Amino acid sequence: MHYEKCIIVEGRSDMMKLAPILAEDVKIVCTNGTISEDALLELLEPYEDCELYTFFDADQSGEKLRKLMKRIYSEAIHLTVPKTYIEVANVPRKMLAQLLKDAKFEVHKEYLA
Repeated sequence: MHYEKCIIVEGRSDMMKLAPILAEDVKIVCTNGTISEDALLELLEPYEDCELYTFFDADQSGEKLRKLMKRIYSEAIHLTVPKTYIEVANVPRKMLAQLLKDAKFEVHKEYLA
């Protein structure tokens, strides 16, 4: 399957939180935490033709990944977690839906209500 958009997250819980909100086919790729430059290149190689988005936690490991992505994939769009929630998995679904909608993703309407 060919995807137009790809969201890179840190972990499975982030993926599980975002997936039901999205109303379009979006590939969600987990880095499973801290990752090397080579491993990141290998992980994302199949999706380099996609629009790349990151959705990392607002903590030290998330910041490291964000910097690595900015260096390797400068065209990636970075979605940010409100600092009060620290982790993607802690953000209320309604707020995640609005963040995704603002980034031009199609989201299920029930999450915006």
